[in-house]
Amino acid sequence: MQTDFSSAQLANPQMAASEAVIRKCVHCGFCIATCPTYALLGDELDSPRGRIYLIKDMLENERTPGPDVVKHIDRCLSCLSCMTTCPSGVNYMHLVDHARAYIEQRYRRPWSERILRAAVAAILPRPPRFRAALRLARIIQPLAPLLQGVKLLRPAATMLKLAPPRLPPQAVIAIVNAPSTRGRVVLMQGCVEPVLRPEIRAASLRLLKRCGYQVSFVPGEECCGALTHHMGKETKALQSARRNIDVWMREIEAGLEAIIITASGCGTTVKDYGFILRNDPLYAAKAAQVSALAKDITEVLEASGLPPRADIPALTVAYHSACSLQHGQKITAAPQNLLRAGGFTVRQPVDSHLCCGSAGTYNIFQPEISAQLGTRKAETLSQFAPDVIATGNIGCAVQIGQHTGVPVVHTVELLDWATGGPPPAALVAKLPHVPA
Repeated sequence: MQTDFSSAQLANPQMAASEAVIRKCVHCGFCIATCPTYALLGDELDSPRGRIYLIKDMLENERTPGPDVVKHIDRCLSCLSCMTTCPSGVNYMHLVDHARAYIEQRYRRPWSERILRAAVAAILPRPPRFRAALRLARIIQPLAPLLQGVKLLRPAATMLKLAPPRLPPQAVIAIVNAPSTRGRVVLMQGCVEPVLRPEIRAASLRLLKRCGYQVSFVPGEECCGALTHHMGKETKALQSARRNIDVWMREIEAGLEAIIITASGCGTTVKDYGFILRNDPLYAAKAAQVSALAKDITEVLEASGLPPRADIPALTVAYHSACSLQHGQKITAAPQNLLRAGGFTVRQPVDSHLCCGSAGTYNIFQPEISAQLGTRKAETLSQFAPDVIATGNIGCAVQIGQHTGVPVVHTVELLDWATGGPPPAALVAKLPHVPA
């Protein structure tokens, strides 16, 4: 794609990076065929190619974005399916992230949107606040239908619907390591996952120790920054990234095999720290080092191999490949191979490349589109009549669980059970033949 950025514009590293991405696009349109929002809405401006045109015009002419441009950029899921499809290597992720930061700086949203986005950015990345907000949501959840009838309050109604009916007890996990045979790893604690599904962290800890790793949690760690980064709030996102790099570097200097991440959305962002901080003279090298050590838990388990299998019932697993895992991190085979090695029958739907509609905070900010994608994904996963649905991202688990009665668990919960751990609580509650 021909561009016309000035030399002064290209002196800005972010602008130069975006210009290079835009120039790689050859207008082929392959991305349109795999874009979930285009498939639903049929508007090319809601496709990657259409959004690239909008972003090019906005950046090249340094326009103040209007509501129509913002609407189409906001509707992007950042699922990155287009990047898997693109034959030209267009890094759409970096381009749309820059566009969102540009919009955040130059566009004044309606007051209701500003309040909602500020609340989400302040609450979700901080587990104590998030836990308190969920407790409050349980009290006022009966008001959701009334709020839904007021246009300005519909996002609040959506958030109430997403809140779980029961909040798991706060888990305190004490780490007692056996002698290590594979080295020391850090297990990233995350922000949303330990509040909604603390059993994922517990299962990960048991399984990693069974594989011979010495596992540590790192005090001072905070949100990876993905949530604020994808909202265009770059200052906050970079603060979170630098904070994590500081605490992880102390562990790296003491000798570390990997930084293990169980939420694939977080993993995609941490693996991109090297790019995000490439122009920071104090953090560029350290960020690249952290990104190189960041691993999804299935990458580590595939390399180490699973411990001996336990005697568990034969189950059919419908596997949902989270977008951030398959498109963001290019991890597709490892989770399914591990599940099969654990003794499960694994099925994957034909639309496995399409997003479930969770996409971080997308199901809060774009509830109508998200609900359509979630319903479709639940239907295609359910066509196998599975005993359980497995995925590698907490957002996907919550989203799909809203649209199906089939239990939805993290892949690592099944692998832990298959190698000697307890069965996932969601299975015990719904499947009579799974013993507690």
